[in-house]
Amino acid sequence: MLIRSFPLVSPPVTPHCSEHSEESPQTKYALVLGGFDGLHLGHKCLLDEAKACASPIAITTMFGEKGKVLFTKEERRFLFERAGISYLLELDLSGELRDFAAEKFLEELFALIPVSRVICGEDFRFGKDARGDAALLKELAPCPVSVLPIVKAKSGKISVSVCKRLLGERQFSHLNAWLCSGYFIRGTVEHGRQVGRTYGFPTLNLTAPDEKLLPPDGVYGGICATPKGIFKTIVNIGARPTFGVAERKIEAYLDDFSGDLYGATVDVYPTEFFRSIEKFSSAEALKEQLQCDIARLRSRRII
Repeated sequence: MLIRSFPLVSPPVTPHCSEHSEESPQTKYALVLGGFDGLHLGHKCLLDEAKACASPIAITTMFGEKGKVLFTKEERRFLFERAGISYLLELDLSGELRDFAAEKFLEELFALIPVSRVICGEDFRFGKDARGDAALLKELAPCPVSVLPIVKAKSGKISVSVCKRLLGERQFSHLNAWLCSGYFIRGTVEHGRQVGRTYGFPTLNLTAPDEKLLPPDGVYGGICATPKGIFKTIVNIGARPTFGVAERKIEAYLDDFSGDLYGATVDVYPTEFFRSIEKFSSAEALKEQLQCDIARLRSRRII
C-alpha cells in the first residue's frame, strides 16, 4: 500500500444527510505536510499554525527512505496523538509513490482526505525527483495553503538530519532542546537471562526495531516511563562483554523499582552519557561500578 491512513483518535462525528440533502457534509482537516520523523521545534511552528484553524489536524509522515529513523511508526503515532493530531497519513516511499509526478502525488493525497487548509514549510518538496514545491501546491490544492519560513537556531536550520547527528554525538541536552518530546526508545519488556538479579541489579531487556537509530554503544543515565510510573534509569546499549554476550541489546536498570513488567511497553529516555562499555574482571567489579553509576544517577535532577 502506498499510503496508509487512519485516525489517531476517535474520528469526528459526520452527520448523516437526509434523502433530500444535495451533498454529504464532511469533516475537513487542517493538513500539515512533511516527512515528520518525530516533532522538532520547526515542526511545532507548523502545528501551531494548524491549531489556529477551526479544524481537526491531519499530518503526513514518510517511511521507506534510506537510513535509520529517529522514531519508529509506533513512536510517531504516540507523539502525534499526544500533540493533538487527529488523523495520520503514512506515506511509503519505497515503492511506486516515489515515482509519482508531483501533480499525481497531490491528486492521490487530496483524494484521501477533505481539507480546509494545507500547511507546510517553505522547503517542502514532493513528487518524483522532488520537483513539486510550494508554488505548485498553492496552484493545485483545493483550499488555502500556508507556507511557513524555515525555523533556525543559532547553529543553523533545525532539521531531522541535524538531530540525528546530535544523537550520534551524544549531545542529548542540545538534541532534547530541539525535540518537542525528547529522544526515546519504545520497546516491549522481554525475558532475559536474569543475570542482573544474581548480583542485585535486575534489569529490563528490550530490543529496538532494525530501523531505529540508537545512540552509540555505551552506558547512559535517563528515565524510563512504564505503566507503573516513571523511574530514574541506567541504560546499557550494546554488548555485555563481562558475561560474554556480544549481541547488541538494550538493558535498563530502574532505580527504586520492584515488580514485574514482562510484556509491558516502556519508553526509555537516555539523557546523559555515563561511560563506555567495558569488560570487567568479575561480576563483583561490575557491581561496584554500577553502584557508582547509581550514585551519579541519583545526584541528577532528571525527573
